[in-house]
Amino acid sequence: MARKQEHRHVSPSRNMWSGVLFGIGLMALIDEIIFHQLLQWHHFYDLSTPFIGILSDGLLNAFALFAVVAGLFMFADLHRRHIAHMRTWTASFFLGLGGFQVFDGIVNHKLLQVHQVRYGVEILPYDLAWNISGLILFLIGTILFIHARKRMTRGEAG
Repeated sequence: MARKQEHRHVSPSRNMWSGVLFGIGLMALIDEIIFHQLLQWHHFYDLSTPFIGILSDGLLNAFALFAVVAGLFMFADLHRRHIAHMRTWTASFFLGLGGFQVFDGIVNHKLLQVHQVRYGVEILPYDLAWNISGLILFLIGTILFIHARKRMTRGEAG
């Protein structure tokens, strides 16, 4: 019975921040590793010299690693206290994945124009693929979050 009451006192914001940080960090690492390093389509900041581009990639890596580690440490603390709510955390993870990608696609690619997905090609298909996949991840997170909230209000565990 104490366990059920404990779940009623789950910290939704801590569960959310843990999942969001982990999702943001993981998507930033995926972007950095695949598109910046393996495919070499762009750097985080392409409006300067190659040195600055690589430096900006390193800063993005540092941010991503910090977000992943912080999210995991927060999750470990939630788990240790028996207040981790996996449905909320998973929903938040997808919100972080999609949120990073949509932010990158709209703010970095279009508004600030610090880089594009790829250069020397028709950019529209790449922009659509990037932003639509980010929106799909964000939508998955939103749907999962709605279901998690319904279960929490009914007092169901986990």
